[in-house]
Amino acid sequence: MATAGKVIKCRAAVAWEPNKPLVMEEVEVAPPQANEVRMKIVSTAVCHSDLFFLFEGMPEGGFPSILGHEAAGIVESVGPGVTEFQPGDKVIPLFLSQCGECRYCKNPQGNHCEQTGLAIDLNLMCGVESRISCKGQRILQFAGTSTFSEYTVVHQTAVAKIDPAAPLEKVCLLSCGVCTGYGAAVNVAQVQPGSTCAVFGLGAVGLAAVMGCKAAGAKRIIAVDTNPDKSEKAKVLGATDFVNPKDHSKPVSQVLHEMTNGGVDFSLECVGNVAVMRSALESCVRGWGVSVVVGWNNMHDVSTQPLQLMAGRTWKGCLFGGFKGKHAIPGMVNAYMSKKLQLDEFITHNLPLDQVNDAIEMMKHGRCIRTVLHTSPQ
Repeated sequence: MATAGKVIKCRAAVAWEPNKPLVMEEVEVAPPQANEVRMKIVSTAVCHSDLFFLFEGMPEGGFPSILGHEAAGIVESVGPGVTEFQPGDKVIPLFLSQCGECRYCKNPQGNHCEQTGLAIDLNLMCGVESRISCKGQRILQFAGTSTFSEYTVVHQTAVAKIDPAAPLEKVCLLSCGVCTGYGAAVNVAQVQPGSTCAVFGLGAVGLAAVMGCKAAGAKRIIAVDTNPDKSEKAKVLGATDFVNPKDHSKPVSQVLHEMTNGGVDFSLECVGNVAVMRSALESCVRGWGVSVVVGWNNMHDVSTQPLQLMAGRTWKGCLFGGFKGKHAIPGMVNAYMSKKLQLDEFITHNLPLDQVNDAIEMMKHGRCIRTVLHTSPQ
């Protein structure tokens, strides 16, 4: 492409400081260096994790930054040493890298990687210098991706190549939320056919967990949320029951025990609230119940009575639904394209990138499931 090897000036939503609206700025995106890929972001969704780090959870020194990590785009150029990708490829950036060489990548039981930004510095791209600047100042790359920008640079270990026919405005959701919830049920909890499940929290991640429980063959899926408006969407994706904790005077764990003759086989916490994490665990049946922590929270400790675990329950956690992204994402894209996976049902709003603050407000107040932002007119 004509821009290869040159600095690209483009628009991006910059978070100059915490708890403030993002500012649309002209930024400069440098050419990719060795083992890096520069891509044009076509569509990017607002994930609740973006809000979490903008409003409370960003590590010290994490601003100014460009948020965004749930996206899809097209390769514009590649740096030296990149052979897996070429200009024009449709790709999905990954906040969890997969180098294929480290101890974690070689172990089939997990999806971590020594090169991932989360293992080094959440704000930087795989621990190297950011390629984005604004007004002469370096702008940190959130989770190694920074997709609230028309262009970004990502390490090749954090990019998945997908079917060239894939609709980027849909499959961008696979970059985080949908895979996180779906994989938590299928890969991590390993929900069994005929089992009973409870999913706590019906944002995009929780709804995807409902979908994963159904795909795994669960007989009964109880969706739990304080917002009754989420009930119908959950049932579209596979839920058989809906429980609003506000409708009961007793703890929801007790409600679920009574509904299921002793507790659910599997529970998934998709809120990021430590009290809900405990409730989800204690909703499981004694002897074999499995509870998975899916919602992000790095601010508070979580606890329970040791007897809850001594009784035979298992408490697990995961990132990105246990998926090894470079290998798994292409398959998930193909599952959507062959109508084996639902994505359209998650998208409640489509907006241009410069309305990112409107999208943030909608998510903050629970008025959307996923808002997809587009860098070009749809």
